[in-house]
Amino acid sequence: MPTSMFPSRRERAIFASRRGTVAETETKQIEPANPAMRKEPVIIVGAGPSGLATAACLNHHSIPYVILEREDCFASLWKKYSYDRLHLHLDKQFCQLPHMSFPDSSPSFLSKHLFTSYLDDYVSRFKISPLYRRNVESAEFEEATGKWIVKARNLVYGEVEEFNGGGLVVASGEASNPFTPEIEGLAAFPGDILHSTQFKNGKNFKNQKVLVVGCGNSGMEIALDLANHGAQTSLVVRSPVHILSKDMTHLGMILLKYIPVNMVDWLMVMLGKLVYGDMSKYGITRPEEGPFLMKDAYGKYPIVDVGTSQKIKSREIQVVPGISGIRGNEVVFENRKTHPFDAIVFCTGFKRSTNVWLKGDDYLLNDDGLTKPSFPNHWKGRNGLYCVGLSRRGLYGAAADAHNVAHDINSLQ
Repeated sequence: MPTSMFPSRRERAIFASRRGTVAETETKQIEPANPAMRKEPVIIVGAGPSGLATAACLNHHSIPYVILEREDCFASLWKKYSYDRLHLHLDKQFCQLPHMSFPDSSPSFLSKHLFTSYLDDYVSRFKISPLYRRNVESAEFEEATGKWIVKARNLVYGEVEEFNGGGLVVASGEASNPFTPEIEGLAAFPGDILHSTQFKNGKNFKNQKVLVVGCGNSGMEIALDLANHGAQTSLVVRSPVHILSKDMTHLGMILLKYIPVNMVDWLMVMLGKLVYGDMSKYGITRPEEGPFLMKDAYGKYPIVDVGTSQKIKSREIQVVPGISGIRGNEVVFENRKTHPFDAIVFCTGFKRSTNVWLKGDDYLLNDDGLTKPSFPNHWKGRNGLYCVGLSRRGLYGAAADAHNVAHDINSLQ
């Protein structure tokens, strides 16, 4: 689910000090200017926050572009596929898009409604007009002309349309295609089966036995919402996780500007023990590595607690181990215990289909549609190929990527 992620100390230093230009370390793959870059518009795939940020930055440099979006609106994950209680988990200063700050009157942690209103104003201010209901089926660089040839199916008329571009920006997002794991017996489960993108609130689940699969921030918040609405809620927790409060997270990010990550992590772990105590008795253990180190090394984010931990301690939310199978309405867990459920909500993340339609790229993106090169050289490929928001750094990282991409393209004009 779209929450802004945690920028590292190095990221903040580079982005803050080089906001108006591409960092020197980020220009190592600069290649000879592509002649088509001067003649053809840049094609942006995706009109989520990453695509909108890219469009605004290109607009800032008067660079023409076209945005292709498969849904019927921009930021569809926020507008159509997110739960009602969703808030940004980081302070607004880390979540704003390029060239437009949040209003001073807005709260530090914006609700879904306030953030989508901000995006509405953003699109209006920069006159961004995506081409909706275009599902990209192929994108390939044509050596002879130096152009990107993008074929997209118009989902309204069923026709395939062709777009020529001097550059291609993949901004289709980390959270693009909902993923539900294969579990033996799931197809025959008689109750409701939902992905987190289909869940709005817990009103219709009162007095029902509901299993939430996945203990990331989305799973934790959906479990809390279900419990608050009277559902008998169980939460699958398979791996150790760090739990931090919003205040602890904010403090940690401030401290990262001044002291090494291992010292910040040590403090966060100590505060976590003080605030939350020993959660292992409830089925939740802490990783051996610190929360910010895990974010930088593995893209694994700490839980920003909004009340779920207390519900777990009061046993209003039961923590259960991984699932080994399903028999009818009975879920079999890895500890061999079984429990009946009326509904299952999968908060199991997303997959990306970039590897299906992006042809000829063996450098920038891996098979899962995320960046191969490491920060800070992760946003630029070859032959005018770029990506924005695919390095597991959330809104802050997407804003930095958009700045870098637009400055780089501008340097080639």
